[in-house]
Amino acid sequence: MAFVNKGDDQQRSERADSGEPFDFDPNDPTVVKVHYDLAAWNFDQRAELSEALAAAELPHAWDGDEIVIPERFEKEIDALFEYFDEELGQFPVVLADDEPSTDFVLDEWSVADRTTLSDALIESEIPHRWKGTTLIVAADAEHDVDDLLDAIEAGELLATGDGIEPPDGALGTMFVAADKLAKDPLDGDARTTLLELGQQIDAKHPPYGLAPRAWAGAVRGVAAINDKIVADSQTPVAADESEMIGLAQDLRSLVRPYV
Repeated sequence: MAFVNKGDDQQRSERADSGEPFDFDPNDPTVVKVHYDLAAWNFDQRAELSEALAAAELPHAWDGDEIVIPERFEKEIDALFEYFDEELGQFPVVLADDEPSTDFVLDEWSVADRTTLSDALIESEIPHRWKGTTLIVAADAEHDVDDLLDAIEAGELLATGDGIEPPDGALGTMFVAADKLAKDPLDGDARTTLLELGQQIDAKHPPYGLAPRAWAGAVRGVAAINDKIVADSQTPVAADESEMIGLAQDLRSLVRPYV
């Protein structure tokens, strides 16, 4: 992510230093601003960021492909970007429709191999986009992508455990199990289901079409329940059923809109 220089005006408004709610006017010359260049982010990624900024009540404004924030909130914004990288995974560099490109038709490749390739493209910061099973990359990255394809076909670049797509119906499985635990926190089948599902899902690999932030929240919900299950098994006293019910209700509410 590229940063542009801060504004030249170093004057801070008194309100900005007071700790009171900050009413951000991006045109106010008395407020020092920081610009973040997000030209490589697609619409869904920007929507995720906007939602997170709103939830955190962080003042911001968009200026074309840049997001503008008051300098006093720079640490909070940087921490938010770190969260996106760590919890949701590094974002791909999206290839614009009008940029010179080269197509690779990969309809005979397995899902696992295409996922491995996608992860490698993101890690290498190669501009690209997918159209079904056809990979479209920046024309000047053609040889780099050829090398990645050769490495995968030769078995030199293998799919990692967390690169596998979640099982079909994972959200539905979460909802049903959470619903059972919300009604009966000791339901053995529901507990076993979530323990098994927890080994098959990863926050960085959401189902196709689901917003990464929503999926990451669901994965964390499953992990919280599984941590509680493990803790219950190691505690000689009776388990706190109300805590499990609360965790199950939270997961059920989170997943409900998507099933």
